[in-house]
Amino acid sequence: MTDQHRLTCQVLVAGGGMAGVCCALAAARCGADVILCQDRPVLGGNASSEVRMHMVGASPSGSLDRGEPLVTEPREGGIIEQIRLESSVRNPQRSASMFDLILYETCRAEPNLRLMLNTFVTDVVTSDAVITEVMAQRPGTEDQFRIRPTLVVDCTGDGRIGAESGASFMEGREGASDFNESLAPATADPGRLGSSILLTARRHDRPMPFVAPSWSRRFTREQLRKRLYATPGEERPSLEYGFWWVESGGLTDTIKNNEQIRDHLLPIVMGIWDHIKNGPPGVSEWDDPFDAAHWALDWFGFVPGKRESRRFRGLHVLTQDDIAMSRQASDAIAYGGWPLDLHPPAGIDAAELAPCHQHPVPHLYDISLSSCISRDVVNLMFAGRNISATHVAFSSTRVMATCAAIGQGVGTAAALAFSRGLLPADAACNATIMHEIQQRLLRDDAFLIGVQNTDPEDLARDARVSASSQAKQGAAEQVIDGQTRSVHGPCGAPPARVEAGTHRWMSNPAVPLPAWIQLEWECPVAVGLIQLVFDTGLHRHLTLTHHDGYAEKMQWGRPQEETVRDYVIQLRNGTRWTHEMRVQGNHQRRRVHRIEPPVLATALRINVLATNGIAEARICEIRVYE
Repeated sequence: MTDQHRLTCQVLVAGGGMAGVCCALAAARCGADVILCQDRPVLGGNASSEVRMHMVGASPSGSLDRGEPLVTEPREGGIIEQIRLESSVRNPQRSASMFDLILYETCRAEPNLRLMLNTFVTDVVTSDAVITEVMAQRPGTEDQFRIRPTLVVDCTGDGRIGAESGASFMEGREGASDFNESLAPATADPGRLGSSILLTARRHDRPMPFVAPSWSRRFTREQLRKRLYATPGEERPSLEYGFWWVESGGLTDTIKNNEQIRDHLLPIVMGIWDHIKNGPPGVSEWDDPFDAAHWALDWFGFVPGKRESRRFRGLHVLTQDDIAMSRQASDAIAYGGWPLDLHPPAGIDAAELAPCHQHPVPHLYDISLSSCISRDVVNLMFAGRNISATHVAFSSTRVMATCAAIGQGVGTAAALAFSRGLLPADAACNATIMHEIQQRLLRDDAFLIGVQNTDPEDLARDARVSASSQAKQGAAEQVIDGQTRSVHGPCGAPPARVEAGTHRWMSNPAVPLPAWIQLEWECPVAVGLIQLVFDTGLHRHLTLTHHDGYAEKMQWGRPQEETVRDYVIQLRNGTRWTHEMRVQGNHQRRRVHRIEPPVLATALRINVLATNGIAEARICEIRVYE
């Protein structure tokens, strides 16, 4: 018998992929009462154990990589950085299920967030272009929910809430003249990026035969020439994790035909592995160029990793020129940097075409709040791959770490708009509110191009800074210069919007630790909260991957070497150092220390005792609040 439940919340987030997780956490941490509905048993979407795609974002790999130490640090900060750092330390075995657990724990630990797994959003009620109720079902427990939210964020990817509410959306590829996009086809068509099913394999100590199912597809070498076979000078594809180019469904409706797409992809996956293990049709003696004799399948997905379906029409539609020209957005709430990454809609069946054409983005670019607000439904917002963007622009914004950054931006904006009694569109065009949203994002360690900390409540900004020592590029005063990373190098922020520098204190590496940095005030201030932002090597890749070669580019399975490990916080009022706090074993970038009740102090000192590897202490930012 089905039970009926009535729930209320200030912000309803539908969809528990990386965009939805970061959106819900951000809104809850900003004080909103949040419900997160996820239709799967685990969080993470395409990053979860059900699909196992690694999260990429503003720092592409290979020849397109823009990371350089102390010069260009594009890796996303904020909530997604917290999750990545936690997963690196607690998940050295690179387990997909362990990553599920970390996401689950993080959401469950947030007191303002109600997590509802296995709960499907099915319908909405609207009145005068306002969503008044959202219906959801949990079939496994025979429960139905009528949720009354004030604001709704659709992070479902497919845009279920938006579609049910009547919000306008786009599908397929726009024509070149529609938005003046040189990378778009000459005329609009229904083609889109397809879906993929991934696999993992393991090498054994003996030969492992593979008998392909009778329904497997058979592939010739020519059919896989542009995908599986390396060209001279390239490495062969990895066998332990593959293959993103097993793509299909881009010529059909990826929502309505998702079951058929899975049934089409599974024979492809089996056929690819059969080709690797046993050779193409008609080959009697396979010379095993992949050295695959000892390899066996360990896992393959049954949930297609979907790339594209609906894209909603927002107050602004993000276009190719917005990204390629890095146009400044006054209402920026996130940034991107992945290439404009276009795939042939026919996927693997377009054997004569490369599986993708990646057009590098010259600089990091803004993603505006107006691209995340419905133009039709006044209390509806989006985060993730369904934001308001053309097909060409979407090909860059769709990647999961970028979606996570968008999620944090939208969740922060939703919570602050609610707290001010504003609708999202009113917040986006209100310069005062946008400044507050952006400042809160910076406080929570998100990065926005050209936006610096000007928080008047941050007492550190009025302090005099000194240190026991400092490196040539690491002046102590940089901990209060308003920026927490370097983006002045190649492919970093647009040159006209760059503040060059390392933007962190670095002690002199020739002087052994410990080292200290100190803030002093002329008159005593009430210190109730101290926030520290440490260096976590944002120039480097860091994300859960099952690809051994990609993992070797990271410091996975341990804290990042630049990060301060052990430190002591001291406060002084007059001549005595008091109120000592000791921290050992830190691996996170952002640490917040609360002092209750607040303590009057004329000086604050951070004594760095040890790092996780490098010789010098590094602190990117110190904030102090009453």
